[in-house]
Amino acid sequence: MAEAILRSAASDLMEVYSAGSNPKGEVHPLAIEAIEALGISAEGHTSEHLENYLNAGITTVITVCGNADQACPTFPGIIKRYHWGFEDPPHAIRSGETERDAFYRIRDAIKLVFEAYASGYREAMNQGREYEE
Repeated sequence: MAEAILRSAASDLMEVYSAGSNPKGEVHPLAIEAIEALGISAEGHTSEHLENYLNAGITTVITVCGNADQACPTFPGIIKRYHWGFEDPPHAIRSGETERDAFYRIRDAIKLVFEAYASGYREAMNQGREYEE
């Protein structure tokens, strides 16, 4: 969900990739549903291993799940690293909430943070300076 939301908010500013330390190989159907409910296409999204990107010249890494910031290896030449610890929707169901509700709640939190990040990044670029949190 994070990849799709950040791509939607900032694809004109940056290339966005998504990978994990323990990928499942496919995107959860409720994640696809939650993204598409925003009018964002989830077509082509997969669950990839982060090792695929270790030598890809990545300059910013954003981790989004629980302790992913500790599990994520060091990327060569990395300049910036951000972490927002969102809950993993299938394991974040609250009392009175369905699994679908959890996906939509966490999707909304991701959307709020990533749209703010993209807005700050865009503003910094428009002012001719590097983005800093």
